[in-house]
Amino acid sequence: MSRIKTHVKKGDNVVVITGEGKGSQGTVLEVFPSKSRVIVEGVNMIKKAIKPSQQNQQGGFQEKEAPIHVSNVKKVDAPAKTAKKKVAKKKAKA
Repeated sequence: MSRIKTHVKKGDNVVVITGEGKGSQGTVLEVFPSKSRVIVEGVNMIKKAIKPSQQNQQGGFQEKEAPIHVSNVKKVDAPAKTAKKKVAKKKAKA
């Protein structure tokens, strides 16, 4: 059985590059490599109906993140390190 590899993993900061949430940034909460999907914090929110139960007497609606395709997200690069400029030393005339 082969393992399907994705370019993002849980905890990575990503930006949505296409689709309804284009431009949104968030953290990857969960990865489903077999389905090529990821759940990003605060992106692709859906409302799910909850039936009344012993724990939740009223029921109602709950908002949660839905998975989006892994090709629609891109890793946010860490800030690039700034290179130190080399200062040319002048030769003193004697």
